Amino acid sequence: MEEAIAGPAVSTTSRRIARVVFAATAVLLYLVDLATKTLAVHRLADRGRVDVLGDLFGFRLTRNPGAAFGTGTSYTAVLSCVALLAAGAVVWFALRAVDRVWAVALGLLLAGVLGNLTDRVFRAPGPFEGHVVDFLQLPHWPIFNVADMCINVAALLILVQAFRGVRLNGTRDERR
Repeated sequence: MEEAIAGPAVSTTSRRIARVVFAATAVLLYLVDLATKTLAVHRLADRGRVDVLGDLFGFRLTRNPGAAFGTGTSYTAVLSCVALLAAGAVVWFALRAVDRVWAVALGLLLAGVLGNLTDRVFRAPGPFEGHVVDFLQLPHWPIFNVADMCINVAALLILVQAFRGVRLNGTRDERR
């Protein structure tokens, strides 16, 4: 009888912990993205590339109306609507997550989606057509931002969880 009582309590506690991890990850990294973009706009305006590690890494302020690698520049409003739907889907999945790695991955994903969506909604040239602030530059790679890093790390964690066979609820796929 004690085991039956302990099981749901652990599950409820695990779910609460996962939600806190998700929310903390999403809020913290969203704020880091906003802060770094604000600094970039104020400190890098009217400047060329600012080398940090020679040719390996630097800052260069750009504004991207499209998606990754400059694709979809004519579809900024559509990208904004897709981002709204994606944010809703991420929250839906996160509310079902019990596994902490899934919670971190989904928190990263939400932070990234909302970080770039905020630019699209509130930056010029206007609502749902705003250009995303990018400022981090590596050689032979498109200029990016913290939100983009969050999305990519989230994708990596999601792939790791999928390959490990770990479900949102923390159980493992027995076929692995």
